[in-house]
Amino acid sequence: MLKSRIADHRLQIVTLAFCVVFAAIAAAQESPTPTLSSTPEEFPSPSVSPEESVPLSPTPEQTPSASPARSVRISFVPPPMEGTISLGVYDEAGKLVRVLHQNAQLNDFAIGADALATRWDGKDDGHQDSPSGRYHARGYLIGPLKRQDLGESSPPSTESEANVVKVRLVRNPLRKDKRPVVELAIGFDSEESYLKTSDGLPLFKVSETPNVTRAGIAAKGENAVDVWQDDGTSVHQYRISNVDQMMAFDCGDFELK
Repeated sequence: MLKSRIADHRLQIVTLAFCVVFAAIAAAQESPTPTLSSTPEEFPSPSVSPEESVPLSPTPEQTPSASPARSVRISFVPPPMEGTISLGVYDEAGKLVRVLHQNAQLNDFAIGADALATRWDGKDDGHQDSPSGRYHARGYLIGPLKRQDLGESSPPSTESEANVVKVRLVRNPLRKDKRPVVELAIGFDSEESYLKTSDGLPLFKVSETPNVTRAGIAAKGENAVDVWQDDGTSVHQYRISNVDQMMAFDCGDFELK
């Protein structure tokens, strides 16, 4: 009797469990399969208030680069003699447009392996730009010239006073020409007087007398000249000897852009 009750009780438990499982399966079959929505969720676009706006960095202005300076390199082989150097730039007509060096020493130039070099900035002696074109550079090495102060003198006669004197120079062994002839003259400004070529290149300082108003030159033998200069109060005389102890040199032609 007891066994029969236990068996009936077990049967009821199994039946109840079976019903619960069946109900769960049925509920799962009836639940619709969730589908993804094709409409994206709408989120409010973030807005930036004027106070929160970040200003853009200004673009720096592009300043046009300055055109390169007009500069010409001039080189030459120095004559084989001790002395100072005067060098000028001439235009195609042979006119002196710029005194590059006056009584310069060797260390005033850039010293290369086989030549001295300097530069011309394309300006004339008045610091104005020279026109583009072809130019020529040449100069002189001035040797041991000597100056003798002869003191005050009476003005020279018109016959003995001259504007230029021709002097035959020492031959430069680096050139194939014969002993060149140079025309010497006297130049002066508000500070000094000087021996120069007839085309204006200064070669040798005669005196530091200011305010010279008139000057003359005359040959004294083959290698000396006498110089008179008047400053308005007196006439002074100098003798410059060894004027033939100079060598001419040439730097050739070049183009100024």
